[in-house]
Amino acid sequence: MKYQHLLERFTNWRLKHISDRQFMLILSVIIGLAAGLTAVVIKNSVHFIQKLLTGWFAESYENLLYIAYPAAGILIVMIFIKFILRKPIGDGVPNVLFAISKTNGLMKPHNVYSSIISSSFTVGFGGSVGLEGPTVATGAAIGSNLGRVLGLNYKQIVSLLGFASAGAMAAIFKAPITAIVFALEVIMLDLTMSSLVPLLTSSVIAALTSYFFLGQNVLYPFQINDSFHLGNVPYYVGLGIITALFSLYFIRTIAFAQKLFQKIKSWVFRFTIGASILGLLVFLFPPLFGEGYQTVNESLNGNYFAIFDSSIYYDYRNNIIAILLLLLLLTLFKVIATSATFGAGGIGGIFAPTLFTGAHVGLLYALSVNHFGLGEIPVSNFALVGMAGMISGVIHGPLTAIFLIAEITGGYHLIMPLMIVATISYGTVKLFEPDSVYTIQLSKKVHLITHHKDKALLSLMKIDSLIETNFSTIHPNATLRDLVKVISESTRNIFPVVDEHNKFYGIIVMDQVRHIMFRPEYYDTTNVRNLMFMPTNIVQLEEPMEDVAQKFQHSGKYNLVVLDKDRYVGFVSRANVFSKYRELLKDISEH
Repeated sequence: MKYQHLLERFTNWRLKHISDRQFMLILSVIIGLAAGLTAVVIKNSVHFIQKLLTGWFAESYENLLYIAYPAAGILIVMIFIKFILRKPIGDGVPNVLFAISKTNGLMKPHNVYSSIISSSFTVGFGGSVGLEGPTVATGAAIGSNLGRVLGLNYKQIVSLLGFASAGAMAAIFKAPITAIVFALEVIMLDLTMSSLVPLLTSSVIAALTSYFFLGQNVLYPFQINDSFHLGNVPYYVGLGIITALFSLYFIRTIAFAQKLFQKIKSWVFRFTIGASILGLLVFLFPPLFGEGYQTVNESLNGNYFAIFDSSIYYDYRNNIIAILLLLLLLTLFKVIATSATFGAGGIGGIFAPTLFTGAHVGLLYALSVNHFGLGEIPVSNFALVGMAGMISGVIHGPLTAIFLIAEITGGYHLIMPLMIVATISYGTVKLFEPDSVYTIQLSKKVHLITHHKDKALLSLMKIDSLIETNFSTIHPNATLRDLVKVISESTRNIFPVVDEHNKFYGIIVMDQVRHIMFRPEYYDTTNVRNLMFMPTNIVQLEEPMEDVAQKFQHSGKYNLVVLDKDRYVGFVSRANVFSKYRELLKDISEH
């Protein structure tokens, strides 16, 4: 009670002395700092664990511990989730999108710390996933719960989610520009000018925090030795198509594996199967261990022999055919290793696997072109640009891909190839798969909120809050006499026909019985069953509002009956839907 009293006093003081815009700017500073510290904690935790576990491994021969480490890490995570936390954590960015779509921007309090703990053990022990998703989810949870405590409205809480997500991306990648673009392309429902400055502030504060603790070096130090040549444009176009195909493979494989693992009811079996697959793949292909950033760094700097380190193929590192074959296998199996990590119960993100796959796709493409005499192109440049193609295709964020790769590599001199490959990859993938790896599962469950404002607003509307129940019902065995009595006591002109168990049989519209309402000779000989009809447009209680809106549009009706399977619930009116739509539009738009 004392806490609530203090919060109420603070809120009253704040409303008098600090405007909403000023308050959001202050919160963006706090959130940016928190997101930056989150990235530092996660990064350092993983680095410490991996150094402890693998720092003594030799490069020239394999190590059987690669089989055991990932399983041990995921088992720790499962014990934490099942027996300590006792609540599901959820996936990183999809968890944020779900919060925006279905829970008014509110995230569980445990998300403030649970993703940090679980992802650190997952990745530190070799889970083949990244840290970006958990960092974004943690930052968003901080923003969400801060907004809840302060009693902010939906629009403000969603803005905080965007600020926190941008801050987390800025800190984990040391890429503040990319973070802003990511918030616009992937996270934010609707960005207004009033939220632009806080978004910039959160991103900058988070990046500075990361610089202070982790240094200012870029994630992938890259020296451009070959500048962009116009004659290489056809090769970049080809790479855009290739990365699009691999992006499609990435999205479909992740979604397919998720369905398979969801069918396994026992978490022990899921863990056993997923951990076994992951351990075997990591043992056969050690670059699949953890995020794989070190391998990508080596590839970008021309040392693609590093993919043979600590593997059973070490003796073949100077054979070009073996190099090409291993690169192909790494690009294919990285996705499977990532899927197995998620399926077994690990927590992580897909940015790192996507970057890993993109770098090796670009490397494989360039080496193949050069080796088979199809041209002479700079290998490292194509490895770098390949990452942009994969990010663009997998998350459906071409601008995020372009700025991310430019920032984390310092490769702004290759901005034109980045644009070419990212654009072609995105456009090609969209022909085959309208959903990104983040949204494919959410959209199938009707949990997806999009940047299309009409669809976004409709997805926020709940049909059960719009149902009208002041319609007088009539039994199917009743007579016209009974119906006339019901009509005389009602203010509506539609009468649902239901039995004693509330089972719906049809409706009667007053205009259709008006001609016999004043004919007493029909009162006892005419049954309701002979007067009712089944409407062609019926709304189910769990039906999404976008479908309901389409039924209003196509039918021209002003009221639609709502059923819970075959049980009558009430009616939803076009007027109520439109009024609620206008109310939400006002709430999330600029005043």
